[in-house]
Parts: sequence; structure tokens; C-alpha cells
Amino acid sequence: MAGSWRLTGIFCLELLLVFCEAKEPLTEQYRLGTLAFYNVENLFDTVNDTLIYDDDRTPLGKDRWTDERYQKKIADISRVLSGIGADLAGSPPDIIGLCEVENQEVMEDLIQHPNLRNRNYGIIHFDSPDERGIDVALLYKREVFLPVSFTSHRLLLFNEKQERDYTRDQLVVSGIWGDEVIYVIVNHWPSRSGGESRSKPFRIEAARLNKRIMDSIGKLDPFPKIITMGDFNDEPVDDSIKHVLQATGTRDSLQQDELFNPMEPLYTRGFGSLAYRDTWSLFDQIIMTGNWVAGDTPGYRFWKAGIYNPDFLITPNGRYSGYPYRTYLSGIYTGGYSDHFPVYVQCIRKVR
Repeated sequence: MAGSWRLTGIFCLELLLVFCEAKEPLTEQYRLGTLAFYNVENLFDTVNDTLIYDDDRTPLGKDRWTDERYQKKIADISRVLSGIGADLAGSPPDIIGLCEVENQEVMEDLIQHPNLRNRNYGIIHFDSPDERGIDVALLYKREVFLPVSFTSHRLLLFNEKQERDYTRDQLVVSGIWGDEVIYVIVNHWPSRSGGESRSKPFRIEAARLNKRIMDSIGKLDPFPKIITMGDFNDEPVDDSIKHVLQATGTRDSLQQDELFNPMEPLYTRGFGSLAYRDTWSLFDQIIMTGNWVAGDTPGYRFWKAGIYNPDFLITPNGRYSGYPYRTYLSGIYTGGYSDHFPVYVQCIRKVR
């Protein structure tokens, strides 16, 4: 049997399988789908919300966050989202997880920008109790993903004085993608503010909540196809990922009910999604249950993972040349995109 690959159209890959016995080609259609995650670095509107600490991101605040700057940020982020995976899939991602968005209104402005308007994205968003007012959210193409249920899981944290430390919820969405039910969890785990060691217990608790969510899904749906994505503020080899979630970057002997982290091989090769003090980190990850890779489950199958870092997302010069081109640097407006690069996975399925 001999085979060859070629791209056909916007959505499909065509695989030509020629069987010697039949002496006639058998043509099968395949579709390539992209799932992405992006920390958009404080996507705030210009309105002062008295219930959260957004004062800096207002026209009269420290950041001088004007409508002009806000509209540029919307245009910039929509440009990024429209390009992720499009070189092969021919269109933007089917499903996009976001973090550091302020509210539903900025999400609406984002999907209505001309860069994304004709893609017909839907929004799933809940307000989190985070003191900064930043949330996680999910965008999905209405024509290829049908949400079935969605909920927000609260992460309860307490500091050394047993005072509540308010942080982001974990967003859980189930839906039909490629004729099967999948589950997507969008995360933004507690930061390393105050030091990695001091803040580590908070991320361990976030990982435990994530694991409980996945275990609960597994009790209702045997061998569910789950993807947990987000800014975990930990590396693929840190305890929260390796020991609590027990995610592995190795495909050898991978079981369907294990977690596979395709970002770990990228990390071990020195790739990152953000940089600090000349060191690259890969906090942004997309982790999946093993049945995306192993076994014979139908629907989409994992193909590859990547970091989306075209030249326009990279700081062109100066002390931070090569770093992600961020919106603010040391309190000064630079007009860039974000302090993170987006990450993505691409999956492929046979089209009936």
C-alpha cells in the first residue's frame, strides 16, 4: 500500500490510499481542526468597574488606558487568533481558550472585529471572583462545535492568615466536536507572585481541583475525551502537572485513561511561551486524555502541538529583544500584543 498527502480546501486533508489488490484508488477525506489557548495580558475595557481593581486600566488610571489603545488591543488580539494554525487548517482555531479577559463585553468586541466577524464565534464566559477582575473564557466556531453544558468551578484558597485569596474559576465545557462529545477545561492557575515556593501550594490546590473535575467527568462518561488547557503558571515538569495531574509527555505505552502533555517535549527542547530574566518558561499548556492518542476511539485524533510565535509577536529590539511583544513593559505602554505566546494542538479526523 502506498500513500501520499496533499491539502484540499479550507477544512480538509485528503488522503489517497491506493490498494494494490483493487488496482483502484480509494479516496478518503480528512478534516484538520485546531484548538488553541492564549493569555491575552489584561484585555480590559476602559470603563471603571467599582467592584474590581481595574482602576489602572482606565483613561485616568496609571496606564492611561484610552479607547484608542483598547481598540488597538482588540485588533491585535483578533489578528493573532485569526492566524493560529491557519497555515495548515486554512482557518482560525475551532476552539480557543482565553485568560486575562475582563468581561463578556470585551469578548463581544473581540469576536465582532473584522478579523473574526465572519468566523461566527460563540462565547462561553463566567465572571470570576478574582480581585483584578480577570476571567477565563472559551470561543468556539458555531458551525463545528455544539456546546452541550458549561459550568464554572470555584477554587477556594486561603492565605497564611486564613483569609480568602480570590482567584480565577476553572471553566468546564462539554460539547460535540466532530460527531463526538469532548470536554474542555480552561484554566488560569494562581501566579508565582511572592515567589515560586511560597505560591506553590495554591497551584497544587488548583491541580487537585482540576483532577477532581476530570474524575467526576469520568464517573459519568467512561473514557471521556478531555482537554485541559490554560496558563498553569507551572512548567510541564513541576509537581502540579507531573505528580497531581500525572501528565506525561511520552506517547510510548500511553493508556487511554492517562494524561498526555504534548507541551512537555517542547519544554525539554528549550521552547517557551513566556520569558523572564533570560529564561524561557512554558506555563501555557494543552493537556489531553490518552484516548486522543492511544486506543481506537472515533473522531479527532491528536496530530501535533506547537507555540504560535510569528515575527510580529516578538519584541524586535532593545533589552527584551526576542521576548513576547507585550502591551506594557515596566509600566510603559509599548503597544504590543501580550507577554505570552499562544499555544495550540491540531487534531485530525476522517470525514464521513
